[in-house]
Amino acid sequence: MAEFLSLHDAVARYVEDGATVCMEGFTHLIPFAAGHEVIRQGKRDLTLIRMTPDLVYDQLIGAGCVSKLIFSWGGNPGVGSLHRLRDAVEKGWPQRVEILEHSHAAMACAFEAGAAGLPLAVLRGYVGSDLPKVNDQIRFIECPFTGERLAAVPSIRPDVSLVHAQKADRQGNVLVEGIVGVQKEAVLAARQSIVTVEEIVDDLGVEPNACVIPGWAISAIAVAERGAYPSYAHGYYDRDNRFYKEWDTIARDRDAFNAWLDDNVYNAGGQS
Repeated sequence: MAEFLSLHDAVARYVEDGATVCMEGFTHLIPFAAGHEVIRQGKRDLTLIRMTPDLVYDQLIGAGCVSKLIFSWGGNPGVGSLHRLRDAVEKGWPQRVEILEHSHAAMACAFEAGAAGLPLAVLRGYVGSDLPKVNDQIRFIECPFTGERLAAVPSIRPDVSLVHAQKADRQGNVLVEGIVGVQKEAVLAARQSIVTVEEIVDDLGVEPNACVIPGWAISAIAVAERGAYPSYAHGYYDRDNRFYKEWDTIARDRDAFNAWLDDNVYNAGGQS
């Protein structure tokens, strides 16, 4: 059952060095506050999983928290490359990062399989793709019923998943509104989970077919106002498009990146 903690205490308790960590959120509700707390606490040797690693993973990689990245697309949306990721992969700064690339479809299926407690996901895909040549986790199997050749990938079962949402009720249930990615599956697939929210409310006020993450699936809930900024939280604040453009310049230069990290993460304080 979900426990209400400060973000500092939740990360300290559930994110360990060497852990496999997932931070999900699609277009909006990207858990920047949680990622910054991981950086502040100096977590190391993390394997990060995310369908679309963008700025928050660029920051974690540049801060030296990451040794491996499992992903299906990486970039600064609408702008270009992730320069801290490229620097780590191509030049080993601040340390070399191993990468394992999948398709979006395979990652989504792997999250669903993990949420269902299954060891693998099966999908039609990867036929004619070069990804199996560089990703040894992509295998092919024969359907026992039709004989069809299908792709298989291991299910995703993170040590801990971190997601952001609009609100939680006092029983620990969390409502995700707007565009929904694989946040619910990421929480259900993980051994432990941390959910940051904009606010705690008495009643979620859910509509039929709403995406509610049940309190029994969540380890800790922490209030983090504007916890998805500079991405957006539907119904609370807009995306800071200017920052995404500025990040391209900041992240290109190691010194500029370190200065930004000092000013906006290390010396910015945490969420309570």
